[in-house]
Amino acid sequence: MALSNNHICPVHNWNYNQSCGLDSPGSCCTLDHIPLVSKCGTLPPESCFFSLICSLGSFMVILVGLLRYAHVLEHVGPSLLNTLGLAAGWICAAGLTMVGNFQVDHAKVLHYIGAGVAFPTSMLFVFLQSVLTYRAAKTRGHYWTGHLRSILTAVAFVTLVFSGVFFIQESFVLQHVAALCEWVFIIDVLVFYGTFTFEFGAISTDTFLVLLKASRAPKSHKGEDSLPGTEGLPML
Repeated sequence: MALSNNHICPVHNWNYNQSCGLDSPGSCCTLDHIPLVSKCGTLPPESCFFSLICSLGSFMVILVGLLRYAHVLEHVGPSLLNTLGLAAGWICAAGLTMVGNFQVDHAKVLHYIGAGVAFPTSMLFVFLQSVLTYRAAKTRGHYWTGHLRSILTAVAFVTLVFSGVFFIQESFVLQHVAALCEWVFIIDVLVFYGTFTFEFGAISTDTFLVLLKASRAPKSHKGEDSLPGTEGLPML
């Protein structure tokens, strides 16, 4: 939609100009037309869909993160890495909400804060989930899933680093490469989320019972600590 409204230039375009006048051809591109993800949702009407997609995406990240946490808790037990993965996913969702609702041309500082939160925590989330996949692996298929996620994690890391390094450069060509890396990173992470279908197909009511029991465990533990000596009451 942004491309059809001439708000960005196509990804196959590598020719940029310092400025474009009224008599410039329709293919004239400046720094404002580089096809970064944020630029695709800056101006209406695509900005409305951009906010909607980011808001729905943040909700899905929260939901997937919680389901994944419950699944690992059921099969591996309490784990610090699992808790960190849940926290990273939810922080990523908060950053994604900021990215979608504060467009870069109108609220640049808040938009960049949201991006600075969403991208690194997303990278941390996929890394932790790759490690947890190997820890929970019991069959050859589980290990192959871990290998796939490790490859996706490596691609995400490389593209994220290149995107950040090239984005701060003044060269139009390097910033265009940054945009390409940004798109590859996002698609890679979406594919990574898609691999959770292997585990989520086995989720049952027992998974949610484990999650509910874990959430109530600190309260019951506290109650037991507040009544010292009660272990001997049945003997009386």
